[in-house]
Amino acid sequence: FKAIWEGDQLIHLPYQSFEPVIQVFEKAAVDPLVTHIKVIQYRVAKSSRILEALMEAVQHGKHVSAFVEIKARFDEATNLEWGERLEKAGVRVHYSLPGVKVHSKLALVRRVEDGQPRLYAYLGTGNFHEETAKIYSDFGVFTADPRLTNEASNVLAHLENMPPPVPFQHLLVGQFNLREKLYQLIGNEAAIAKKGKKAEMILKINSLEDKEIIAKLYEASKAGVKIRLIVRGICCLVPGIKGLSENIEIVSIVDRYLEHARVFVFHNGGKELTYLSSADWMERNLSYRIETIFPVYDQSIQRDIRD
Repeated sequence: FKAIWEGDQLIHLPYQSFEPVIQVFEKAAVDPLVTHIKVIQYRVAKSSRILEALMEAVQHGKHVSAFVEIKARFDEATNLEWGERLEKAGVRVHYSLPGVKVHSKLALVRRVEDGQPRLYAYLGTGNFHEETAKIYSDFGVFTADPRLTNEASNVLAHLENMPPPVPFQHLLVGQFNLREKLYQLIGNEAAIAKKGKKAEMILKINSLEDKEIIAKLYEASKAGVKIRLIVRGICCLVPGIKGLSENIEIVSIVDRYLEHARVFVFHNGGKELTYLSSADWMERNLSYRIETIFPVYDQSIQRDIRD
């Protein structure tokens, strides 16, 4: 927690170990300064030290809550089993929302230090899943930045109590401001290009299928924005068509590890913006899920991600 308080920390899986993520939960469970632990579980490992730590935290008097998505394809049974185990152990468990999947990857720890509460968050592109962390390529950020921790807390409060959250200023959250903000970011690059200035986007996602966002990318390309796409799977955008997509290049990486990180980099007139996300650019993700896109404010981490 001291290291996170001093500055944001990036983890790049599986090239770096998932152990620090697990240890945050295990240390928080027994830390006398920790009062609350909250997490969203989309896919859960059959044997999970993270969830064992949540149950241990209850024994140490912590307030522990977990949102468990039971519509996670192929993992429905495992998630239900864990949900029941957590409930029996005293964890406050919340389940799927009707008509919407919760796909965000968030965890929050509240710690009282020198009489003052501090929030620590982990925001990632991948699941809290000890097995897939060995074979999925993902990014995660540990942060105590209140701009991010306060809004992560608002996401979790919404899932627990369903109040309308305070408007998000930093996070892009599905069902609220995510699609609108993506349109703004793409449109901003197009506006800069129309002025004859450098405009560029680098977008890394699993799948690109949403018709409206593809139309926005075509518009940006026609305006002169250089767009580099890294799309692992489904891609419904056609690059290299003169007068439509001649400024768009696409590659797909299929290799030893499953490319799972979603990364969005916007040149923004030289003041580069970097975002990490749980969301692919598919209609289901942008319209029918609670996803989270979060900014990376630390410049050294921005450079690491670009590298």
